[in-house]
Amino acid sequence: MPFESYKNSRILVTGGAGFIGSHICERLLDAGAEVVSADNYFTGSRRNIAHLIANPLFEAVRHDVTFPLYIEVDAIFNLACPASPIHYQRDPVQTTKTSVHGAINMLGLAKRLKARIFQASTSEVYGDPLIHPQTEDYWGNVNPIGIRSCYDEGKRCAETLFFDYWRQHGLPIKVARIFNTYGPRMQPNDGRVVSSFIVQALKDEPITVFGDGGQTRSFCYVDDLVEAIMRLMVTAEDVTGPINLGNNSEFTIRELAEKVIMLTGSRSKLVFKPLPQDDPRQRQPDLAKAKAVLNWEPKVALEDGLKETIAYFKRSLEIA
Repeated sequence: MPFESYKNSRILVTGGAGFIGSHICERLLDAGAEVVSADNYFTGSRRNIAHLIANPLFEAVRHDVTFPLYIEVDAIFNLACPASPIHYQRDPVQTTKTSVHGAINMLGLAKRLKARIFQASTSEVYGDPLIHPQTEDYWGNVNPIGIRSCYDEGKRCAETLFFDYWRQHGLPIKVARIFNTYGPRMQPNDGRVVSSFIVQALKDEPITVFGDGGQTRSFCYVDDLVEAIMRLMVTAEDVTGPINLGNNSEFTIRELAEKVIMLTGSRSKLVFKPLPQDDPRQRQPDLAKAKAVLNWEPKVALEDGLKETIAYFKRSLEIA
């Protein structure tokens, strides 16, 4: 039976206590779904879903996706995996297992249930890209043995598995390549550039810029991303992806740092450190496919999204 509506559906979100996963859980509940969050809390946080616990349609399960999960659901959002370099490099073998074994286990569950399944892939599958902006038909420029490879290649392998399940078993899949995303519920210590800059600025500490700050990123506010994911999941079965999701407004890292200093009123100064291994110089999505297929494009300007994110971190740091 095709999956057409979230209302009255029972939906599994792996990584449901994570930054993006918790926002997905929230949106699904708003749409009338019954939601099961599965998370091992390695990088996810109970705080992210604490406000949902009282909802009778929400259930939080402690589970590691590298082990099979036996549950009955109508659809699966697979978002379980550490997504920031600090976290995914802490235990690189486990990171690869989470992407690969996690995909195998969730695909096996979806196959048994004949359920639609979404895969949160990443712009990291493009590596340090040689074309700009990146389109979905670009195969990437990835170092298979570098310190980032556990994440990049794990996610590439997961995409392979998803498309093989689609071809071999006719499984309804949806694959999104998610570009840099920011917003409330990011962790203050995750090493991502937006959270790092905001926390340093709020504490009036020096802001650490790697390289000369001339490398570029495109930052998508989490609400925009979630809207795109929600739309992708209810598209026709012949829409498999991969589809780029993000924001195509490009900024240098230095511009981001200066914007954060301005918006926080911080006295922080910039300090420059060597660029980490395999850090991409440019990252910008081509969103033509998302616009055509989902009738979607990002709406939240960087400054507006940063204001919301700064307000969140101010509250979080006060609690801490």
